[in-house]
Amino acid sequence: MADLLTHVLIVYVLLTVVSWWTDRVDPRWTAVGMAGAAIPDLVKARLLAPGYVVERILGLPFDYSAISTLGGVAFVAGVITAAFGRRYWKRAYIFLVCGGFCSLVGDGLRTFADSHSTSWLYPLTWWRPPTPNLYVTADYRVTVLVVVVAAVVAVVDASVIDRLRSETTD
Repeated sequence: MADLLTHVLIVYVLLTVVSWWTDRVDPRWTAVGMAGAAIPDLVKARLLAPGYVVERILGLPFDYSAISTLGGVAFVAGVITAAFGRRYWKRAYIFLVCGGFCSLVGDGLRTFADSHSTSWLYPLTWWRPPTPNLYVTADYRVTVLVVVVAAVVAVVDASVIDRLRSETTD
């Protein structure tokens, strides 16, 4: 679960920093982007319902690994977007996909035995891009680092940025 927390916090940091320069990104849409970061990790649902069980229920071949791809993120984001009001569909979809994409990029930086990440660019290609092998998912230091950076960004956002915004509107 540390990688899920890390993915969500990285998107929080990125979108919060972007919100300092544009009004198009506010806390509501930051939260939607953070939810999008969790989409590739839905693959862990296989722990609750193995693929063969879902296959029997659907009557179709099913594999969870497709969720952890760009195509899977695009599809699941589309399903989630349907829960938003029609006038928010485009914006919700963009934020969900951006969050999911950031999560996939983060996963692509992990250490893999053969130095190639998964084929997360599917359906564009089955190519497995090389990975810089920056971290191991189980390394707690990555999570600690991201939590500290997110805390600093939250403090700066709550104190400095909010004060600057209130001064410019007065």
